[in-house]
Amino acid sequence: MYKLFFQLVFKRMDPEQAHHLAFRWIRLAARIPVLRTFLAAAFAPRHEALRTEALGLRMHGPFGLAAGFDKNAVAVDGMSMLGFDHIEIGTVTGEPQPGNPRKRLFRLVADRALINRMGFNNEGSAAVAERLARRTPVFRTTVGVNIGKTKAVPEGEAVADYVKSTERLAAHADYLVVNVSSPNTPGLRDLQATEALRPLLTAVREAADRTVTDRRVPLLVKIAPDLADEDVDAVADLAVELGLDGIIATNTTIARDGLGLKSAASLVEETGGLSGAPLKERSLEVLSRLYARVGTRITLVGVGGVENAEDAWQRILAGATLVQGYSAFVYEGPFYARAVHKGLAARLAASPYATLAEAVGAETRKAVR
Repeated sequence: MYKLFFQLVFKRMDPEQAHHLAFRWIRLAARIPVLRTFLAAAFAPRHEALRTEALGLRMHGPFGLAAGFDKNAVAVDGMSMLGFDHIEIGTVTGEPQPGNPRKRLFRLVADRALINRMGFNNEGSAAVAERLARRTPVFRTTVGVNIGKTKAVPEGEAVADYVKSTERLAAHADYLVVNVSSPNTPGLRDLQATEALRPLLTAVREAADRTVTDRRVPLLVKIAPDLADEDVDAVADLAVELGLDGIIATNTTIARDGLGLKSAASLVEETGGLSGAPLKERSLEVLSRLYARVGTRITLVGVGGVENAEDAWQRILAGATLVQGYSAFVYEGPFYARAVHKGLAARLAASPYATLAEAVGAETRKAVR
């Protein structure tokens, strides 16, 4: 039903306009008590076998919504209602900003992919922090907060900008993510170099500890799939050295060649980050490489090209404790998370592993023996 609706309605609309329309419906449904209970029963049945512990947190399962969909934390309950086990909001910047000029979001339907150059459009850390502080949760879920650099802030002042967001948002985050990998903020990816990343992560960790004294807020970093293998290794080593809690692999890619893209050249040539199915292979490679490097010392989150339960299962076998999706949600619709959960439960039951935790990294461990 959704795929027909997508073809007849959403596909004919501007992608950003369609996003806002669908988002409005989700938010509205989550505000109506009887309706949201009915929808949660339909979209979010729980599988006891999938219960997950990660980052010191207990979750209904391993599958969450990646950052970028709910930039301003306005639909946490709505997305939980649709079955996502954790919701990562943002990316949030120190100051509010409109993002890049429109048109800035493109569907590559033939490739089941998206290209975006949104540019961290969001209301800013003060407004988002206030909204999270006022929030009365309807559904129990884990909320991650993804923070990035304000575009107008010079690279030399980036650390202070991230610290500002941390001080405002850490108290409201179940976990915190430092995003240094979006291709749509000039100079941002330069912060992935370890000489720049070390002081940034150290300052954010100190700010989180200073701001939140009654618990430890888990801190993760999100990296790009375009890093060279030796740079992936360097980030992994730095994360372990600094006592980071996790790495999210991966963000969108600026690559186009070698991905076998079928969409029209006019779309493929649009600048911005490519996400969705074409990213599947490289994001899995990065994830496996990270797990081979860090093992169980930190938590890995697999994202990029996760279209279905098989993709999520492959991420877990490669080393991901948590898995995230976004682009496939656009194409699969509201039953996306339900289908992933059902398929994961079936794969776990048919596997030699008693628990999901036992399955994490199993294939990577075999490969490196």
